[in-house]
Amino acid sequence: MMILILCFILFVILIWATINRLFIPKLPDKSEKRVTYPLLSVLVPLRNEERNVGDLLSSLSKVTYPNVEFFFLDDGSTDQTRPLLETYSQSLTNVTIIDGKPLPIGWVGKVHACYQLGAKARGEFLVFIDADIRIKPNTLHKALQLLEKHKAGLLTGFPFFPTTSFLSKLLVPMQHMIVLMHLPLFMANYTMKPAFTAAHGAFMFFSRAAYEKAGGHQTVQNSLVEDVHLTRAVKKSGSKAIIANVTTDVTCHMYDSNKEVWEGFSKNIFPGIGRSVILAVFLSIFYFMLFIVPLPLALYGLFTLQFYYLLPLTLTWIIKFFIDRSMNQEKWLWLFMPLSAVSLLLVLYRSMFLSFNGKGFVWKGRRYS
Repeated sequence: MMILILCFILFVILIWATINRLFIPKLPDKSEKRVTYPLLSVLVPLRNEERNVGDLLSSLSKVTYPNVEFFFLDDGSTDQTRPLLETYSQSLTNVTIIDGKPLPIGWVGKVHACYQLGAKARGEFLVFIDADIRIKPNTLHKALQLLEKHKAGLLTGFPFFPTTSFLSKLLVPMQHMIVLMHLPLFMANYTMKPAFTAAHGAFMFFSRAAYEKAGGHQTVQNSLVEDVHLTRAVKKSGSKAIIANVTTDVTCHMYDSNKEVWEGFSKNIFPGIGRSVILAVFLSIFYFMLFIVPLPLALYGLFTLQFYYLLPLTLTWIIKFFIDRSMNQEKWLWLFMPLSAVSLLLVLYRSMFLSFNGKGFVWKGRRYS
């Protein structure tokens, strides 16, 4: 009976993810010619990003959109970020490098950096990207087309994630799975309800009107998940926000090491669910029963030659494979789905511990409560 129940629930999840995917629009295949090209401001906060500066600016130097300005803010870097910006920015036109102001009490570092960038920008549209982002030459043009098509004030999306370390392979692509499994994308993209919201802070494409109407980054100054909270503010202020499938055009080299993955997810995952212990308990049961238990069941089935015990694990693999392929991730990551679920729960528990032990989170040399 347990096998039957697990298979039924997993099959429902597969059908749900298949239907849910229909409501996440892709960027257009081609960029269309326009009568006018409104000014776009590309805004990049950087703190100790020397490993990313060269590839980032190389990517931006190939942008084909004809009316764009670039602002880079060095947020107190202690490595070679600033001199590398000076060197590589020579390949760009209309570029400004800003030295960030000291971090005020009550602000998160990235949020304060983005706030300063937004204040400097002159564009009709503001494109906030992280230093680990790489975009294709016509990405900005295509994103603007989709934003205008949906009459939205914000377009965001979860990029394609190249993965290098073992833990990054287990955890980073799970972001796509969480969105497609847990967020009703019809409600997120076609209603104004703030509760149905997701965002990826590495790629946030605003109309200036919507950004200012929502209050900008100042409204989320102490948030560790400012992307989600700012998206909710956009909706609450009366503008539409859409999550798009940008994986063919936007790449995010999110973390380079197992330690960075562990620290980054520890910082975000519990705040990302609103620091809700009840939700954390529910997710623990959900992932344990549906994505971890199938592995020992399958091993038992193999040893006892009761092969129907392999069905739940097969369904978990199919779900992960379907979502990974829909989002252009590596083809073979589905094999590690039970390990991904274990890793997700472990980092959730660590995030909860750090939230409640009074020491808070450390990121980029700064400590947050």
